[in-house]
Amino acid sequence: MADQTLMDKLVSLAKRRGFVFQSSEVYGGLGSVWDYGPLGVELKRNVKESWWRAMVHAREDIEGLDAAILMHPKVWEASGHVSGFTDPLVDCRTCKARFRADKMAEARCPQKPSKAPGEHAACDLTEPRLFNLMFKTFMGPVEEQASVVYLRPETAQGIYVNYLNVLNATRQKIPFGIAQIGKAFRNEITPGNFIFRTREFEQMEMQFFVKPGTDEGWFEQWREQRMAWHHALGLSADRLRWHEHGPGELAHYAKAAYDIEYEFPFGWQEIEGVHNRTDFDLGRHQEHSGKKLEYFEQASGDRYLPYVVETSAGADRVALTVLVDAYREEEVEGEVRVVLGFDPAIAPIKAAILPLTKKDGLPEVAQGLYRDVRRRLPAFYDDGGAIGRRYRRQDEVGTPWCFTVDHDTLTDQTVTVRDRDTMAQERIAIDQVPQWLIDRLGMA
Repeated sequence: MADQTLMDKLVSLAKRRGFVFQSSEVYGGLGSVWDYGPLGVELKRNVKESWWRAMVHAREDIEGLDAAILMHPKVWEASGHVSGFTDPLVDCRTCKARFRADKMAEARCPQKPSKAPGEHAACDLTEPRLFNLMFKTFMGPVEEQASVVYLRPETAQGIYVNYLNVLNATRQKIPFGIAQIGKAFRNEITPGNFIFRTREFEQMEMQFFVKPGTDEGWFEQWREQRMAWHHALGLSADRLRWHEHGPGELAHYAKAAYDIEYEFPFGWQEIEGVHNRTDFDLGRHQEHSGKKLEYFEQASGDRYLPYVVETSAGADRVALTVLVDAYREEEVEGEVRVVLGFDPAIAPIKAAILPLTKKDGLPEVAQGLYRDVRRRLPAFYDDGGAIGRRYRRQDEVGTPWCFTVDHDTLTDQTVTVRDRDTMAQERIAIDQVPQWLIDRLGMA
């Protein structure tokens, strides 16, 4: 059952503490477009860097790419997006709202939120019609004479059209992959659930090129590795599951497809897909461009179009998943403690430096420690209010450790370390704090 209360709390916390803001809020906002604040941009960046390390830096058989958002319009004709990237759209003549025809049961009537569109007496729905999800724009100084181009609805096509460039430049051999993180745009009919489904979003995609006949083995390997990555982020294993695409939902180009789903407050939803795309994409681009995209295998003398195993995750969706999974409320001494229990590796702030008071030289010592830590790791300095309240503020943004400089620090050169999750405290030498953090974060 959907728990809208939890989502309302998360949205409120996200704005209050600087994770996510409504885009153009001073003008009333722009529907389903969001800005990442100081903590949100760090969290999302940490998610992306974890993905990049796992995909590119930790492997010898995957190369990185950053393809342009604007591409030749024939790319999207070849890929099928111009003719087939559509959703069925239904309009309500009464309230002017729009709904996806295949998601009517999940939608809510704006005039009667307890009912689905069409169930309220005032509803006057049109027949479904197909609506292309690509954003169209123009390239050239005069719109009437300019070429129509599109904001890319996915990052995969930029990889396919560069596959031979990367292969030749890096002297890789098949099997090998190309990874990319980048923006994509879809004119969604019914976006929603905060940053889960938006019109502007960021994808983390990897296309792995393999010899036909070996694709099924690689497909299973990538399924295993991608689920392991989500576990390594600290996500709860009992809230993750696989969903296999059945015959009715399998894309026309796919031989097999599985989604990694997470149990959000609004139900089980996809956060990453693993797909066996066969040679469909390279075959289409070879046909439409007239350029040979085959791979020649010198050892065997075989020439073939590679099959592609794709892994595709949404950076925004994974960031939301991490937020939802980390959120908890606890009662401590009669008060509610809100905690974001991030894995320390992806926490936006790694350490908070807190002087016990604003006098007796404690701020000067604390600021020196803060500067020392900040040279190596994201840190936060806070000297405002009672120490207990400062701890609570750091709990709420997910800071794993707080270091308090007190009067004992002046005599024995130690500080108190307070753990976010257990609230346990210990003393360590002040000059050991940076290395203490590096050791616990597993950094070299």
